[in-house]
Amino acid sequence: MAKIIAFPSNPRCVHQGGKQAKINTILYAGRLAADAPSGVIHTAQIQPIWKSRTRGIQMSVILPARDRPELLNRCLAALTRQTLSPRQYEIIVVDSVPSRASREVVESYLNPPGNGPCIIYLPAGGQDGAAAARNHGWQLARGALIAFTEEDTIPCADWLAQGMLAFNGIAQAVCGQILTPLPGLPTDHERTVKTLEQAEFASINCFCLRQVLQDMGGFDERFGTAGREDSDLYFRLLQANAVICHAPLAVVEHPVAAAPWGTSLLQQQRMQFDALLYKKHPLLYREKISPAIPWHYHAIVMVLLCLVAALVFHETSAALLALACWILLSASLCLQRLRGTEKTASNVSEILLTSLLLPPLAIFWRLVGALRFRVGFI
Repeated sequence: MAKIIAFPSNPRCVHQGGKQAKINTILYAGRLAADAPSGVIHTAQIQPIWKSRTRGIQMSVILPARDRPELLNRCLAALTRQTLSPRQYEIIVVDSVPSRASREVVESYLNPPGNGPCIIYLPAGGQDGAAAARNHGWQLARGALIAFTEEDTIPCADWLAQGMLAFNGIAQAVCGQILTPLPGLPTDHERTVKTLEQAEFASINCFCLRQVLQDMGGFDERFGTAGREDSDLYFRLLQANAVICHAPLAVVEHPVAAAPWGTSLLQQQRMQFDALLYKKHPLLYREKISPAIPWHYHAIVMVLLCLVAALVFHETSAALLALACWILLSASLCLQRLRGTEKTASNVSEILLTSLLLPPLAIFWRLVGALRFRVGFI
């Protein structure tokens, strides 16, 4: 089975309109730098290496990558072992951080020739996030059906076959099942990741008609790396009365990777993009994402401000009262976060310390989002 591996110099894809000539224009662009140093490579230095087949492709898998070759290799291994005929699908790897290591992973699936699906490696060469990567990918795709996943997942062997079965002539988009296996009680980070299992529509396991994506304008790239671009697409599909089906047998496994200390604090920066999601879909945001304003966070921040003011003006009684309120509210938040998680020293200490910083950071980034996108998001 012929495969494609492409290294275009122009990271911006075009709408192909079903014509192979436009794809070839992209694939032929570029110049090879044979002696390029290892690590990140500029896309203008990479020449296409490809073999093409134009008939029979029904589904295109869009796989964003960010210079994580071990995860990319694991995901590609699962995607090339699909029960769906290799003649029926292609894999488009869109690498936002083009590197020699990622290229070599994709190249390894060219040998032996003739045993797998077509593969395209597209070095996007930007830091615009997964939304832009997915848009690059589906615009280059030749399949009428588009499947989305990410490099840190392991699609089950019949993932594509089950996803294709869900398109019965009526469905316009399909969401599959996400599994995040854990051996015991989760840490705080693991519990956050495990909430993906309850997601109604997530970009690590969803399918959409290419024509629908074109009509909807694809993913909103303003969300960057925030991870809300799939919720935005889902809400737009709902507002357009699109037929969205669930395929519980189209399963991808999402192992929880180790995270650095204080990940919950780093993730608060994404809250600014919740403001954009709220601005675009206020009712659906309250219904699907956050039904209530986080008043407990606001209360903690207000008490902290009162404590600082009391200390500045040497109001000892007021300062002691504010301190007591802050301790009680923070302890309540800490106990809430500890509930249902493992009670190891590392997890407990991390939750204790991050609970002190979480409310101020969350409110700060909510205010940043409110100002940036000019919306009353509190």
